[in-house]
Amino acid sequence: MEYTTIGKINEYVSKSVNPSNSPGSKFEVYSVPSFDTGYPEYLLGSEIASNKQVVQKGDVLLCKINPRINRVWIVADETEYQSIASSEWIVIRSREYTPEFLAWYFRSPLFKKLMVSEVTGIGGSLTRAQPKCVAGYPVPKVDKDVQKQLVATLNYVDKVISTNKQRLVKLDELVKARFIEMFGDPAINEMNWELAPLSTCLQSIDTGTSFVCDAKPRSGTWPAVLKLSAVTYGFYHPEENKAMIDERQFVKDSAVKIGDLLFTRKNTPELVGMCAYVYDTPANLMMPDLIFRLNTSDRCNKVFLWQLINHDLFRGHIRSIATGTAKSMSNISKERLLSLIIILPPLNLQNQFADFVTQVEKSKVVVQSALDKAQLLFDSLMQKYFG
Repeated sequence: MEYTTIGKINEYVSKSVNPSNSPGSKFEVYSVPSFDTGYPEYLLGSEIASNKQVVQKGDVLLCKINPRINRVWIVADETEYQSIASSEWIVIRSREYTPEFLAWYFRSPLFKKLMVSEVTGIGGSLTRAQPKCVAGYPVPKVDKDVQKQLVATLNYVDKVISTNKQRLVKLDELVKARFIEMFGDPAINEMNWELAPLSTCLQSIDTGTSFVCDAKPRSGTWPAVLKLSAVTYGFYHPEENKAMIDERQFVKDSAVKIGDLLFTRKNTPELVGMCAYVYDTPANLMMPDLIFRLNTSDRCNKVFLWQLINHDLFRGHIRSIATGTAKSMSNISKERLLSLIIILPPLNLQNQFADFVTQVEKSKVVVQSALDKAQLLFDSLMQKYFG
């Protein structure tokens, strides 16, 4: 792949304007704070205190401040108002390149690394990219027709990725909604179910084991210990692990099994006590000592308990049994966990709900597969053209 530089392709000639000189005129303003909304601000000149850059439709804006955030914006210029931009943007204009192609390139991992490689300032919140350095960064030479084809493909694949991510969120929301439909608000027990301490619903609680491990995840089926992040967000992610240094230290009793209900006993105050149910797992993964395995009795369905513990309306009860003075880390002991009072609907209803959750999880597997394939295609295209 041949390359040129941003400086060589950039035809933008800096021109500034002082909007306050036209206090009654309205401007289309591309500011850094408005980037997250996806829309420019529409302000009167009297509301704008500093000079701005004059920009036009199709200009690509590359944010100088905190380049690790990777803000890239294409000027839409969809109104009759003059388009202006904050001086925190580097403006790139080129007839050789489509704006969308440049925007995708500027979002690529390669370019992100370049943007943070030569910054001024101290600390992640105060750094700035240097325009002179950015002008020297490479841009791949690609025929304009190929640019358009690639942009169309990336836009399509990106939409597939976004759609499937939204589907996964909707499926999770469906489960939470069905829980409320069947059992009501678990925090106030509005359906007057039996209340019971968790101790009467568990046969036992197993504690994991931790060893000094490699910082990297394992390769193949080499024994490994789960990281806390394997359970933190309420779903089981076995790829979040650390390889054991000595495979002989593997403790079979601490190995994760299909059907396990894993509970994070230590985490930040917001995330402490999250649960994950194991529908499937590769072999030779151990629980760390920061994770409990909850072994339920015949009074309580594990899938029901998983969804109860993680439900937004019940999280306050979980946080209330956590201890710890550090704001960054809370802990839940076995004793306090066993004293937790939960609703206990009839087992047949719990099982009925668990069957529904299992069907939803099967749907999620299909959606996740489509998402993974789309992500793989997206990554390969980015690597081919922008690697």
